[in-house]
Amino acid sequence: MLDLYLFVPACFAINLAFGPNNLLALTHGAQRGVSFALAAGLGRLAVFVVMIAASALGLGIILSTSALIFTVVKVIGAAYLIWLGWKSLKSAFSMKESDLTPGTGGLRAASRIEALTASSNPKAILVFAAFFPQFVVTEAYVQSYATLGAIFLVLEFVALGIYAAGGALAARTAARKLHWFQGASGVGMMFFGGLLLFAKRPS
Repeated sequence: MLDLYLFVPACFAINLAFGPNNLLALTHGAQRGVSFALAAGLGRLAVFVVMIAASALGLGIILSTSALIFTVVKVIGAAYLIWLGWKSLKSAFSMKESDLTPGTGGLRAASRIEALTASSNPKAILVFAAFFPQFVVTEAYVQSYATLGAIFLVLEFVALGIYAAGGALAARTAARKLHWFQGASGVGMMFFGGLLLFAKRPS
């Protein structure tokens, strides 16, 4: 039997952790509204579906045991986050008060950025590889893994909505300073990219 009373709060804590994807949700919520941020966040959820499946197949073990693969994915991911942050920071300085929309384009572009950001961190799949097995029922491996994955995705969507709503609220209270918000978002993204460079492969 699944220990959902333990899994759900622990999982939601992971979902609510402030990281590059939740920073994107906050930014999209401020710039385009909650519904836009939720729709863009579907790109993140699609990547997580793949990661959960990969973890269930044991690919997370390969990533955690191969120093070369982990390092390559880590460096590429860090470079992408830093580039994305620099792009956002640069556009913030050239943003006019009459043009407070993000420079990333429409919904398709925002969803693609969410997906790429989610896939740029090798530790994301390791979360599934290390966290999920603690709650998986071996006698019903596929069913329990699928249940845990579905719960994770629902809670991730809830966390996405919380950050998007927070961003939208911030935009309403300080609409004229939204370019500062985008600049801070860019700095934050570069910060997460820098942290990723120092991430160590789990032993």
